[in-house]
Amino acid sequence: MLRVAFPLVTFIAVSQCLLSQAALAGNRAAADSCAAKLSPVAKQIYDVAAPAIGPDSVVKDVIVERVRPLVMAGKFDRDTARANATPAGECLVLLK
Repeated sequence: MLRVAFPLVTFIAVSQCLLSQAALAGNRAAADSCAAKLSPVAKQIYDVAAPAIGPDSVVKDVIVERVRPLVMAGKFDRDTARANATPAGECLVLLK
C-alpha cells in the first residue's frame, strides 16, 4: 500500500507546486499587461514599486515608501505622483 501511496502523494505535491507557480505567473502577466497601458509617470511608479509587492504587502504603503524619494529628488512633483499612483496601484494589486 505504501508503494502505491508514496508516488501518488509525490505527484499531488509536485502538481500543487507547479499550479501555484502558474497562478503567480498569471498574476505577473496580468499586472504587466495592465502596466503597459499606464502613462509614463504611472509606469515609472509601477516599475519602482513592483519588486516590493508581496502577498501580504499593503500596496499604498509600498507606493508611498518607494515614490517619496523620487518626489524629494525632483523626478516629479507631489501632485503628479498622487494622480498617477492610483492607476499604478490598480496594476500593482494584480501582483498580490
